[in-house]
Amino acid sequence: MHRVNELNESLPSSHRGSLVSTDLATINEKEPMTPTDENEEVAADMPPLTNLKKNKFFGSNSSIAMMVKGSKRGRSLSMPFIHKGPPDLHRAESDKIFLETLTITLSGLYCKLLIVLGMSFPVAEFLSQESPTTFYKGFYLYLYIVSMLFLAFVYSTLLKQKAVDTVLNTAAATADAQAHGDRPKRRSIHQHSTGRYGSFYLRMGAVAFGIGSMIFSGLEFGHYLEMAHKQGCRDYLMAVTPTIRMAFIIIQLQFIFVSNKQKMLKEYQTISRFGLMHMIATNICVWLSVVATETGDEIISFYNDSKNAADIHNHTGMTAVGGFIQVNRTALMNHRSQMEECRRTVIMGALLKSAAPFLSPCTIEYSLISSVILYALWKNVCTHQTNVIHTGAYANKVPKPVTGMTSQHFTVDCANAHKGLFASILVLVFTIISLIMFNVLVKKEHSAPAAIFQVNVCELTLYTMGTLACLLAMHKIKRLRYEKNRQFELDTLLLIMAQSGLYIYFMFSAIAAYLTLDDHSSRSPGTVLLMSTCGILQSTLQTLFIVDAWWRRCTTSQNSKEKPARQLVTFLLLTNVAMWSVNHMESARAEFQPIELGFYGIWAWSIITQISMPLAVFYRFHSTVCLCEIWKCTYKMKLQPVA
Repeated sequence: MHRVNELNESLPSSHRGSLVSTDLATINEKEPMTPTDENEEVAADMPPLTNLKKNKFFGSNSSIAMMVKGSKRGRSLSMPFIHKGPPDLHRAESDKIFLETLTITLSGLYCKLLIVLGMSFPVAEFLSQESPTTFYKGFYLYLYIVSMLFLAFVYSTLLKQKAVDTVLNTAAATADAQAHGDRPKRRSIHQHSTGRYGSFYLRMGAVAFGIGSMIFSGLEFGHYLEMAHKQGCRDYLMAVTPTIRMAFIIIQLQFIFVSNKQKMLKEYQTISRFGLMHMIATNICVWLSVVATETGDEIISFYNDSKNAADIHNHTGMTAVGGFIQVNRTALMNHRSQMEECRRTVIMGALLKSAAPFLSPCTIEYSLISSVILYALWKNVCTHQTNVIHTGAYANKVPKPVTGMTSQHFTVDCANAHKGLFASILVLVFTIISLIMFNVLVKKEHSAPAAIFQVNVCELTLYTMGTLACLLAMHKIKRLRYEKNRQFELDTLLLIMAQSGLYIYFMFSAIAAYLTLDDHSSRSPGTVLLMSTCGILQSTLQTLFIVDAWWRRCTTSQNSKEKPARQLVTFLLLTNVAMWSVNHMESARAEFQPIELGFYGIWAWSIITQISMPLAVFYRFHSTVCLCEIWKCTYKMKLQPVA
């Protein structure tokens, strides 16, 4: 353009306009102007091109050309801050977007309100002497009944749609038979976007935890049958609540992992959003209720033991709130004596007391898994895409269509995994023996310190071997390349969130052990401090390894043959099962942590463990699921088409 200006100035005044016309003609040839919505208003306000050169306000000829070129983009180059706004939407479309945003926000607020109520009711019932049993059990009945009504609506809609599809398919088959006569009919295959949320390993774990939760609810119902027929002894909600909970667990399990419901949820988006959020709140409220109940039972059991009650009450951490502790201790003991008077037998009550520390974590695990799956469903309903692609352990597993048989065939390639398998089996056997020894020796007063010491050494050994395995695996898996379009998925984010439970538990344990190093009456605080440090290091390295290996894939035949780090992945898989059993036992028995119990007191330490240990146990389970996915998917090499 500068070259054009120089030539234009060098020509006589009578010929200068021709060069401007040539410049504009060149622009029009290269970029022909077409009327669009964006430049109609700008073009309407501009003077004719023939009069531009006579207007003194338009400057040089080069600026004229640039203005004409810039007018196609709907803005002036001399004032680039002036943009034309986006096109206006129709009123109906705008109202639709507003209603969708409103329902999404209201469903989230509704879920949050239910969660806050689910946290407040059991705490108020535990701390207050005047709150009746029906104060919060009616709230849980509301949660279960509304969730089951939503599930009934989903199933009825699916059955109706299935009946319609059957009639249409039958009519189509009849018409096809009449049209072709005796000729062989071509078999048509209906391909629906069916799928199941969750991998095979996740579904099996959810089924196992669901069975444990139903057993726990069955024992609660049996505990009601032991109550005597006296005034104030029998509360019908004690029988109705566990019964409805068992029905809710099995129906929800069917809904999450078996049924094909995505198309129906998309059709009834408003109902689905509120229904799914209600089910999420129900599962989280069940988790909070179990945490509050187990914390209260643990405190009651310690106060029932006169030796523990004296030791804990004399501790400095408890004397700070001595009046509050004494009042609630009296209320708890009065409630316990009233329950014992109402019992006719102690069979189911004893079973419930013995099994509760082991079965209640199953309820927590089942509730956590269900909440995550339901959140993935809710997020899918809130999107406008028809086919949302999910990957990972909590993803929507869409089975491939088959032409003949409908059964699924599973193939497992165990190459380069046997060494890690046998090594991890030895570690698992060593852990089981240590836990059995602990359960036997801890019951005797003279051997209790030895039992605690040997199980701490076992846990320290597990964390040390897990740390070394993670370091070697991170080094070897660098040979594999990253998959394209990788991003943080729900699996990795959930793993990082669950790891906070381990951080909370190990940090409080390390602080208590460090501050009691000079206390000679404490039992091996150095071992506890070292174990907590190794636990933090091992969980951190394992999380980094899983997040890194999640998106690596075999891309060459050499990688597919060597399968780098697969032996270590196999070892970490079963080692996490061993760590899960240890953490599961720690959440069930307070004898595991005598140093922390003496330092923080029964109330504080019970709250810390009941909040952190379920997340820690879930971290071990979810790590096992993620390692299974890595073991299965990372070392599969997809054949590339030959050009």
